[in-house]
Amino acid sequence: MKLRNPILFALAGITTALVSCEKQYPPVPVDQTTLAYVFNTTDSAGVYALAFLQTCYLETFENGHNRINNTDYLDAASDDAMSASLSVSGVQNIATGAYSAATPNADDQWTHMYAAIRDNTIFINDIYRVPLNLKQPNGLPALPAYRSEARFLRAWCYFELVKRYGGVPLLGDTVFTITSNAQVPRNSFSDCINYIVSECNDIQDSLWAVAEITGATYGRITQGAALALKTQALMLAASPLYNGGNISPSNPLTGYTNYDVTRWQTAAAAAQAVMNSGIYSLMPNFEQVFTTQAQPVGANTESIYWMQVGENTSVEDLNSPIGYSSEGAQGNTSPTQNLVDAFPTDSGYAITAGNSEYDPNNPYSNRDPRLTETVFCNGVSLWLNRYVQTYDGGLDKPGGTVVQTKTGYYMRKFMGPFEQVTGSPQFGNTVHDWIYCRYAEILLDYAEATNEFSGPSTAVYNVLFQLRQRAGIYPGTNGYYGLTMNLDQADMRTAIQNERRCELAFEEKRFWDIRRWQIAAAAYNTAPLVGMDIQAQPNEPLSYNRVPVLTTVFKVPGMYLYPIPYSEVVKNPQMQQNPGW
Repeated sequence: MKLRNPILFALAGITTALVSCEKQYPPVPVDQTTLAYVFNTTDSAGVYALAFLQTCYLETFENGHNRINNTDYLDAASDDAMSASLSVSGVQNIATGAYSAATPNADDQWTHMYAAIRDNTIFINDIYRVPLNLKQPNGLPALPAYRSEARFLRAWCYFELVKRYGGVPLLGDTVFTITSNAQVPRNSFSDCINYIVSECNDIQDSLWAVAEITGATYGRITQGAALALKTQALMLAASPLYNGGNISPSNPLTGYTNYDVTRWQTAAAAAQAVMNSGIYSLMPNFEQVFTTQAQPVGANTESIYWMQVGENTSVEDLNSPIGYSSEGAQGNTSPTQNLVDAFPTDSGYAITAGNSEYDPNNPYSNRDPRLTETVFCNGVSLWLNRYVQTYDGGLDKPGGTVVQTKTGYYMRKFMGPFEQVTGSPQFGNTVHDWIYCRYAEILLDYAEATNEFSGPSTAVYNVLFQLRQRAGIYPGTNGYYGLTMNLDQADMRTAIQNERRCELAFEEKRFWDIRRWQIAAAAYNTAPLVGMDIQAQPNEPLSYNRVPVLTTVFKVPGMYLYPIPYSEVVKNPQMQQNPGW
């Protein structure tokens, strides 16, 4: 007896595609929404086929803002933040190890990604049936570009699966039906990385060039996106968890069975290709990276690929400090003191350095400007015409049973410029596209991979200089932005990892970084996560006290990879479970 399997779900999006376009196209009776109807051999405009591709985008990409259970950022399951929920949240269960193969965690993506892989494969296989006569702006046929978009989306799905589960079944262009024998084994980790890289190489030249994107084609996958995904896959492959630190050393499903330093060299070369393309550059203003649409439509030169979310107030509504009664903000995300401490001073020195001039009694003054562009801090973060109050009893930490910060901080990143507003103190619509990869990440990938392959160099230093200069850190008399000259490889590794933490906070990077670097056990198990308890007494300066806020748990080796869902292992004897589960 063949049991139902997520990768067998048929036509999971055709109806959605047609419904999503019902204002543009006539409705189609449900009994007519077949593949033959969608990929019509007489439809030179490809009306329903392109609607199907639109659905493939929507099915593949998720809005990362408050993605977990529609309330929390994935980073709230790392050491950078926690959920402010009054009940036990999905991200807290991840951070405390309260999940299993039978009860998957709130970020489990197995079913979702295989459903998306199936629909993208349907488009890849069947789009050739449509006599599409559309052209790209360069005059070339558009059909190869559309097909390559679906191939990118499918490769991206595999990337998301691999970083969660290790090696997974690669289905190629096969579309299983309900009568198929889909009891397929997992491919090796190496097979999966090679497949993703090969797909990116094959589709790169047929995708849209950024310069060819117009308002009508805004948001489509471009050539630069293929270069970036290739870089991300190769960075994952070169990282300690898979390259020399395999949690099951002889198991090809969980990583390579040998260490090869040249994997770092290959990753560096991929990042260098993005840098050499001349397409992308750092935005001059860090805060505007997240509220400006990508080039050429919105002139955000840093976004490489993203999910369009559009203009709304959702991020502000869900995460702003709660004391602004006119807006009813929910304050769901509580950054930790661990994250706040990672930001250096505005001279670039770590707050633990003797020459940093960090003042524990005035902890938010003279800090890296990215701190207050990422986190709302008591007394220094202006919002809707008043300064945030997260001291005990303050407007944004009133006590009682209302949802409020558990750490003394709220998340500020991704929000619009609502420090001072005229008229009623309220939010306005702001672009909240979710950026999956931006140029700053590629620069950091290049620096990390180069340092791991050949040690610190001028090129590695220059990446950190660029990011710190853009952030507003002072160069100092030696032009090193607070970095120590002549760092060795290990100290440069530490510097790069901390720069990633500050630059990419809340962008779903830290959660995966501490795993691929194999430092998650130390990050979760060494001590409870910490917040800041701020006390205000009449006629006295504020007192700042670090306090534990959450005891996290990381089980080695199991939690370095997610468990394969128990339902998949039971129905498929060839589906090998991950170690520790």
